[in-house]
Amino acid sequence: LYAVAVKDLVRKTDKIYKVKTRNSTVEYTIKKLEPGGKYHVIVQLGNMSKESSMKINTVPLSAPDALKIITENDHILLFWKSLALKESNFNESRGYEIHMFDSLMNITAYLGNTTENFFKVSNLKIGHNYSFTVQARCLYSGQMCGEPATLLYDELGTGEDSFVARSGRSTDVAAIVVPVLFLLLVTLGIGFVLLYMRHRRLQNSFTAFANSHYSSRLGSAIFSSGDDLGDEDDEAPMITGFSDDVPMVIA
Repeated sequence: LYAVAVKDLVRKTDKIYKVKTRNSTVEYTIKKLEPGGKYHVIVQLGNMSKESSMKINTVPLSAPDALKIITENDHILLFWKSLALKESNFNESRGYEIHMFDSLMNITAYLGNTTENFFKVSNLKIGHNYSFTVQARCLYSGQMCGEPATLLYDELGTGEDSFVARSGRSTDVAAIVVPVLFLLLVTLGIGFVLLYMRHRRLQNSFTAFANSHYSSRLGSAIFSSGDDLGDEDDEAPMITGFSDDVPMVIA
């Protein structure tokens, strides 16, 4: 017979379990330990004559996933996925706590807690670099906390983290620029097609006009100026040459 005592060093509570075995090696599972807790486990013989002990720390709740920043006009919004999606021991009523570190001032501030999956941060100073952490809310005087998810925010707009903070804004710009460029390309294409069709039409019109003034007898096309129109009876037509089939008369 063995007595297994589990002392919760955070909550200051004790639990004792009795274990019976006929083997020289005993395996016993202690359940319902809280994530991020600190415990002192003592195993004693049934007559309390000898004991062995050890201190253990349980694994804390994992950090929230997909932490991101969306910038607004005078504030930013922190977003993340619910821990309840991957942590069965987490209840949304416990909530999250948010911290901010200002690297320029070298200070860390506690911004507050929330049971939602977003948090509004205002009054950020231009030119300061910030680090935001979101974690499962700590219990019992800052103990039994969850692992923090950290995201950098560069207010100056330099560096890789600035792109993360302003990804929403750049996406909006791209959504406007791309359609405009497409419309410009389509307009230019239509303009080139219209110019080409007009050029072909003018060329065909000139060819038709030239063919209508061509004289197969003379072997050339005759064009008259505007001054000569209507005076065909006043002047004799110009003789440009003789054809082989026309008889020549010499006086």
